[in-house]
Amino acid sequence: MQQSSQRRFFRKKYCRFCAEKVDFIDYKNAKLLRGFMTERGKILSRKMTGTCSRHQRQLTKAIKRARSIALLPYIEL
Repeated sequence: MQQSSQRRFFRKKYCRFCAEKVDFIDYKNAKLLRGFMTERGKILSRKMTGTCSRHQRQLTKAIKRARSIALLPYIEL
């Protein structure tokens, strides 16, 4: 069987924080951090969001800090 000759176009994911030149991700900005979590409360991976490794580490740290002071939920039922 031959594969169809259709080519899929994949858009290159880019880091939102690098594009906006953000050097520190604030843990108090819960609205921003919620965009990088699932509805169940899990942190989305770099593969899904497109953030670079440096900002993904900062993002994870910010989400965990926000969870510890109850700005974000650990899990959502």
